[in-house]
Amino acid sequence: MVRKVFNILSTIILVVLVAFAGMLFVPRIFGIEPLVVLSGSMEPTYHVGSVVYCNKNVDKDNIKAGDAITFKISEEAVVTHRVVKVNSDGTFVTKGDANNTDDGAPVNKANVIGVAVFTIPYLGYIAKNITSKTGIILLVTLILVILLLTFLPDILKMDEDDNKEAAGDA
Repeated sequence: MVRKVFNILSTIILVVLVAFAGMLFVPRIFGIEPLVVLSGSMEPTYHVGSVVYCNKNVDKDNIKAGDAITFKISEEAVVTHRVVKVNSDGTFVTKGDANNTDDGAPVNKANVIGVAVFTIPYLGYIAKNITSKTGIILLVTLILVILLLTFLPDILKMDEDDNKEAAGDA
């Protein structure tokens, strides 16, 4: 009975981990970049800790006012804000939905990563924790424990059978 419950739980954990990995890595194959929302500037559209999926294959000439775009503000930092105006020089005036004023500097097309196409609320909290050093250690440990507990009863049973066989030969 305990083994059956364990098998069900380990299967559920495995399915959840595979689904989670799929949500973060499979979209990249199609040019969709998942990014974690770090601030509340786009509340209530994009909550802190959500994952925004950004289409990198978009034609930047087709971006218009109202589109939520993801863009680089430095080599390390990216922002997802809404376009409020497309300037005649092709730059974008952006603003966070929760902000009262437009962002300071217009965004050049070269800095645009893509257009936000959908979001999964709060998935980013899990992604951020699992990709941390501690998260990776815990994940690997969990997988090893599941594997150990899955195969240990069979190994012990084989050892027990070998002992019975050896006792029968004596």
